[in-house]
Amino acid sequence: MRLENSYIGVDGVGETTERKLWERGARTWAEFDPSLCGSTTADRIESFIEAARPRLESGDSAFFDRALPSAERWRLYEDFREDACFFDIETTGLNQTHDTVTCVSFHRGGDTETLVSGDDLTRENVRHLLDAPLLVSFNGARFDVPFLEESFDVSIDAPHLDLMYPCRRVGLTGGLKAIEPEVGVERDRPDISGKDAVRLWREHERGVDGSLETLVSYNREDTVNLVTVADSTVERLDRELLP
Repeated sequence: MRLENSYIGVDGVGETTERKLWERGARTWAEFDPSLCGSTTADRIESFIEAARPRLESGDSAFFDRALPSAERWRLYEDFREDACFFDIETTGLNQTHDTVTCVSFHRGGDTETLVSGDDLTRENVRHLLDAPLLVSFNGARFDVPFLEESFDVSIDAPHLDLMYPCRRVGLTGGLKAIEPEVGVERDRPDISGKDAVRLWREHERGVDGSLETLVSYNREDTVNLVTVADSTVERLDRELLP
């Protein structure tokens, strides 16, 4: 599914109308013909396509993020996946006010970078690494983003695909660790959990050798695995929706 397959961002076009257009041969914007639907809807679709084409060519992901219903944000993925920023955080607890972010990993264009508290985990670095046309996380809308905004006084307003919701849509439920085996991910350290991440940081603060390295490795694995989860989830949605 690419954005040029989508009509659901047009005012008055829902899933039923979109599917009918696909079934009648308008699988892409280039194949759309006004005779395939009513005149009012056709005018709206043509106006949308005229506005959307240059926005897509210029990489304006925010335009489509505003146009699409939030449940359809996954449709941004194929067009922006190559420059998307996958990210994941570790913290000392669940309270955004009292707990702190210990490390954050960012995966983009095949490269992974990890920022660590007390070293390079700064407001400027967080802002810089999250400057992407599409952010991808798991449960980041409720956890990672609010934590980062509170901890570093940043406003994260880039289009954000939280994979937890499209995963649920295709029957992949539970946390990231539960979903990974369902999409073929095998972890190097399946024995480490989020609770262990808190323990590892406390051990690092006490000077325990190797604890920080293990924590960073765990955080980086969380982040990189998001790519496989996203690829598989979007592929399943494609098979479910496209005729």
